[in-house]
Formats: sequence, C-alpha cells, structure tokens
Amino acid sequence: MSELTLRVGADELRCSPRYLIVAGYTGRDEAATRAHIEELAAIGVPEPLSVPAFYPLDPGLLTSRPAITVAGRNTSGEVEPVLVRRAGRHYLGVGSDHTDRDIERINVAGAKAACPKPVGGRFVELPEDDAWDGIRVECSVDGRPYQSGSLAELRTPTDLLDRLAAEFGDLDGDLVVFAGTLPLLDGGFVPGRRWRLSLTIDGTTLTCDYKTERRAQ
Repeated sequence: MSELTLRVGADELRCSPRYLIVAGYTGRDEAATRAHIEELAAIGVPEPLSVPAFYPLDPGLLTSRPAITVAGRNTSGEVEPVLVRRAGRHYLGVGSDHTDRDIERINVAGAKAACPKPVGGRFVELPEDDAWDGIRVECSVDGRPYQSGSLAELRTPTDLLDRLAAEFGDLDGDLVVFAGTLPLLDGGFVPGRRWRLSLTIDGTTLTCDYKTERRAQ
C-alpha cells in the first residue's frame, strides 16, 4: 500500500490510501463536457460509460518524487485538485493525472494506469463548497502556459464525492480522488518534460513540480 505524507500547516500526517480514484469529465457545464467528449472521440478516445467517469487505480501510482518514469513516448499531465480523506477528515492538494495518450485511444483506464500520479506535498483543510469557485489552478509545461482558470468550471467536492459513493458504495478507509481538470489553453496535449502545477486558495499556493524520464527499453 502506498503512503503519502500530507504537510498541513506545521503538521505532518501519514496517509495510507486504500483507494485511488481519478475522476474524468467533471465539468459543471454539461453541454461543454459533452462537446469535449465528442472532441476526444474524434481523435480516437473512447467515450465514457458515465459522466462524470470514475477510474479506480492502484494507490501505488501516487508519488511525491520530483521525477517520474514513463514507458510511452506520448505522455502528458494535467493540473488537478486532489481530494484526500484521511481518518475521516478531508484535505485538498494539487497533482497531475499523467496519462499515456497513445494507450488512451484504446483504453482510457489503461492509459491512466500506465503512468505515476504526481502529488504535491502540501495540503490544506478541504474548504466548503462555496469557496470552490474562488480557487485557481495553473499548469505550465517546459516553461509554456498550458492550463489556467478557476475551479468554478468543475463540480464541487460534495457533488463529486456523493456521485462517487452512489457508484461504488461505502469506500471505507483512506481515499485519494483526482477531481478533474480544466481545458487546455491551446486545445492540444503536449508531451513535455517539465511540469509545474499550482493551486491557489485564500492567498496560499500549493505546488507540484516534476519532470518525466523515459524508461530504458
């Protein structure tokens, strides 16, 4: 079982998640989400069976290391709010749903399982839903802006966790949920090397910086 260290203020909390769920298609605007699904379908990405879609993954994919190793040539990340439930309390961090884009055209869950999931080390207490819209996230790849915007575009934590419970039932124990992402600024995935992610809430900025290295063949 993977273990994460959550730095919350001056405290360090050990978390051993039993479950890792990556949520996809979590946009609040259902029409825009449907348009995005159709855009991906046009380049060969299979449509999800449900919206939002939930992909259970091995918690061992979680990492806070500054570098990840990938096998594919065409992989890319995305900035995501990361919800962590530890001992019944909820926390918010930032991470990247790094994905193999070639495998994604065949099997979305397999594409996500093919890459580690970087997570920043600092977290805050999960805010109430009414604070969600004021949170901003940013992502750059190899120094170029890649994503930028407000979490007002995404479903709130309560909405997402309620839908997760409705689909999977009571997932007891520690849980990590990647809560979705924003559109790309130029509309195209970039298989970059250096990724810089940030989430800003009430003047506090959480970060996750990492680089990718290809596994020797």
